[in-house]
Amino acid sequence: MTSLPPLVFALVLLASCSATSPGTHAERPRAGRWSMHLDLLGNTLPVHLEVVHVDSATWWLQVINGDEVITVKDIEQRGDSVFIRMPLYDSEFKALLHTTDHLSGRWYNYLKGPDHSMPFVAHAVHKPAPTVDASDLSGEWRVRFSPGAKDGYDAIGIFEQRTNGQATGTFLTETGDYRYLDGWMRGDSLLLSGFDGSHAFLFQAAEHGDSLVGTFHSGIHWEEPWVAVRDPGFRLRDPDSLTFLREGYRVMDLRFPDLQGRMVSASDPQFRGKVLLVLVMGSWCPNCVDEARLLNELYAKHHENGLEILAIAFEKHSEPARAISALERFQQALEVPFPILYGGSAGKAEAAAKLPFLDRVMSYPTCIMVDRRGTVRRIRTGIHGPGTGAHYAHYKRSFNDFVQELLDEEPVAP
Repeated sequence: MTSLPPLVFALVLLASCSATSPGTHAERPRAGRWSMHLDLLGNTLPVHLEVVHVDSATWWLQVINGDEVITVKDIEQRGDSVFIRMPLYDSEFKALLHTTDHLSGRWYNYLKGPDHSMPFVAHAVHKPAPTVDASDLSGEWRVRFSPGAKDGYDAIGIFEQRTNGQATGTFLTETGDYRYLDGWMRGDSLLLSGFDGSHAFLFQAAEHGDSLVGTFHSGIHWEEPWVAVRDPGFRLRDPDSLTFLREGYRVMDLRFPDLQGRMVSASDPQFRGKVLLVLVMGSWCPNCVDEARLLNELYAKHHENGLEILAIAFEKHSEPARAISALERFQQALEVPFPILYGGSAGKAEAAAKLPFLDRVMSYPTCIMVDRRGTVRRIRTGIHGPGTGAHYAHYKRSFNDFVQELLDEEPVAP
C-alpha cells in the first residue's frame, strides 16, 4: 500500500485568544493552511486546518471535513499554552505553541475516561499538495466489516472522487453512518478519516482486483478489517423493520425526569391527541446530533398542527450531575425546542430495561412514532445522516411524509 498525503477533513474551531497581560498579546499560530496528525497507536489520522487571523488578538481555526463545518467557540490561550474545548462532546485539545509554525499536545476524550488521550502534532503548510494519479472509486460499494466473524456487519460505502486524488464519503450501516469522511486516493490506496470531538475514525484500504481490502481504526481501542466490492444495487434492511414493540404492547409507558428534575410521561395531558415522536438518544452520539437537527426542522414545520417530540437520553457519564450538564450543553448548542428527559446509563441493556415495551435497543438514535390515539405506529432504527447524500434525502423525505400522514388522521375526541 503506497503512502498517502495528509487528509483534508473537517471542523471549525472558532476562538478568541486572551492576552497574556494588559497591552500585550501572545504569539499566535501563523495564518494559513496547517496539517495536524493524531496518533492512533502508530496509525496517523490526518487533519487539515486553516488558521485565520480575525483581528490583532483573535484567531480562528477552520477544518474542512467534506461538507461539514463544526464551530468551536471555547478556546483559551495562556502564553504558549492553548486549550481547545470541543462543542457538544466532553473532549479537548491541550497544546503547546512551540513556534508560530508548530503546535503539539494531546487530545483528551473525557467521555472514555480521564486518561483516554492521544498525542498530536500540527505544522503550518507552505507548499501546495503535489499532483497525484489515482483510481476513481466514485459510487456505491457493498462493504462487510469483520468478514467471517460472528459479529460482522454489512454497510454501504459511498465514495466520491474529487480533484487531484481527493476523496470524500461515508459508510452507511443499519444502526447509523460514519458521517462525513474525507481523505485521499493515491495509486491503489485509499485513506478516509473523520473527527468530530467524540470519535476519531480512520479507514485505510488498497485495491485487490475489483475489491477494496482495508482496516478500520476507531480511537485507540478498536480495529477491524473490512472488504468492499462495487455494487450500486446493494441495500440494507429497512430501518423501520428492525425494532419492535414487545408482544402485548400497543402503546408505550414511560416516565423520566426532565433536565429540571420534573417527571414527564408520554401520557401527560400536553401529549394527548397529538402525534408524538420519541427519540432515544445520547448527547455523546454524533448520529443523534444529526437526528436532533432533523427533528428540530420537523418540530418547526408541524408543531402548530399537532406534533410533539420527546427525547430520552442515555448518557455515558455515570454521575447524574455530569450527565445533566452534558444534556444542557447539547440542548443549548443545537437549540432543541422540545423536552429532553434523562434516562440513565448509555448501556443498551440498561436502556432496554428502562424501555420494556421495546424488544431491544439496537441503536442510538432510535425514533418511536406514535399516532394521535397513543398507538405506536412505527419504530425507526438508526439514521441515514446528511453525510450519506441521496440516502439522507430519501430518509428525510419518508420521515416527513409519514409524520404528515399521522397528522392528517382524525384527531381524537376529547
